[in-house]
Amino acid sequence: MPDTLPLARTNAEARLYLTLQPCPTCGETRCQFRSAVVTVGDELASRYTGECPTCGTARAYEFRLPADILPPPADSVRFGADNPSELLDPGVWLWYADNCIRQVPPTTAGLDDRAARTARHTLATALAAVEETLKFLPPATDRIPASAFTSPRGRATYETEPGRFTRPRLEALRDTYVAALSAG
Repeated sequence: MPDTLPLARTNAEARLYLTLQPCPTCGETRCQFRSAVVTVGDELASRYTGECPTCGTARAYEFRLPADILPPPADSVRFGADNPSELLDPGVWLWYADNCIRQVPPTTAGLDDRAARTARHTLATALAAVEETLKFLPPATDRIPASAFTSPRGRATYETEPGRFTRPRLEALRDTYVAALSAG
């Protein structure tokens, strides 16, 4: 039934989710997934299938499609509309932003065009992940509630430094990444 399928707001969000899912047989996270639009019940859904490169286990995931399909932006990164993710919790989003930003060199001076574009895209990805984290803030509060952290990785990120999940800290981080993109 499509209502029970998790919502993947964009292909980018679905693909990130898939990279974080271990093979149920051997734990390998690498997998080349193919995607297709399928009918589940009477509704359209996206199906991602692949085979574990380590043990050969067939892997398949299905997601609800959003009512409004968001095309990928030409010069930035977008994981979803204004609603918070159903696939990844705020701790996973900030963990992913941290991983991305560690790959961005402090300066693009001396980089060839391809490396500079890659650095800029990785920075834009970190920014998009921080923006996803911000979507979990309830309108009337300045802190993401602990109950929003539903995955082991998300809870671990939160428990390491819960103060990072406040509106002022997340907005400051977002603004820092926006400024870095504007400067480069």
